[in-house]
Amino acid sequence: MTTDPRNTDTPGNGAQTASDGLPPLRDIIKTFELRAKKSLGQNFILDLNLTRRIARAAGPLEGRTVVEVGPGPGGLTRALFMEGAERVIAVERDERTRGALDMIAARYPERLKIHFGDALEADWPSLLGTQTGRAIIVANLPYGVATLLLTGWLSAEPWPPWYSRMVLMFQKEVAERIVAQPGCKAYGRVSVLAQWRASARIVLNLPPEAFTPPPKVASAVVDLIPHTDPSPPCNPKVLAQVTAAAFGQRRKMLRASLKQLQAEPEALLEAAGIAGNLRAEDLSVKDFARLAMVYERAFLRRA
Repeated sequence: MTTDPRNTDTPGNGAQTASDGLPPLRDIIKTFELRAKKSLGQNFILDLNLTRRIARAAGPLEGRTVVEVGPGPGGLTRALFMEGAERVIAVERDERTRGALDMIAARYPERLKIHFGDALEADWPSLLGTQTGRAIIVANLPYGVATLLLTGWLSAEPWPPWYSRMVLMFQKEVAERIVAQPGCKAYGRVSVLAQWRASARIVLNLPPEAFTPPPKVASAVVDLIPHTDPSPPCNPKVLAQVTAAAFGQRRKMLRASLKQLQAEPEALLEAAGIAGNLRAEDLSVKDFARLAMVYERAFLRRA
């Protein structure tokens, strides 16, 4: 896909507003001196046509509450409203963006809630308040914390979670790990957790030129829809332990790599119906979930 990052969804010929009645994003960035900070992992998308494509990937937004992380100057925030979102809850670390986001809040009265703070420490149910229905998460995530945010959301309890869908931007390499299948080099811990608790697919690829400033890597948008009842059932914390051991020494056979869990893992593998001469990348997501379930029920509880 190619895109011109100079296109800000403006009428052109020197027009001073975009199609939502607000100034073009480049003008807003200049007004509020919002140069992207590398320390915050900021790379802005200035093309409102492109941010609207990302918003549409989340499905119909009419009447829905959307959670956004790292809105920056508000390109995706504006797109969410333009695509019909009833309410947007935005979490942002950079106080410099307050003026830009306040402009959007004024354009959509009582529909934008801005929380300045660290998304990794956010109490999501409290931010959502008493709203009815489950939220949708749509975000161009700061790449430095993207995987941590994803695993946190995927480990939420109780399950099903407080959200019904996630449409998230990652470095392309990370996106490929999320959707990777067994036998692939990219298949690993995040693949297992993501696919055990959700269906995951890449819906959009973006070149570096789609961003300002352009990052050194390509990016991709991943659509994740939670499974109501992940199967086999297991504790996500135990699943994390099992996958950490197995993929931590992925070149070794499981009967060796799982010694981090059990001094003699053969009994665990036999109880789970998994051959000890396999390697981590050979196991399906269901195999790992079954291994975690057996480990917790038969070994952890009697330890």
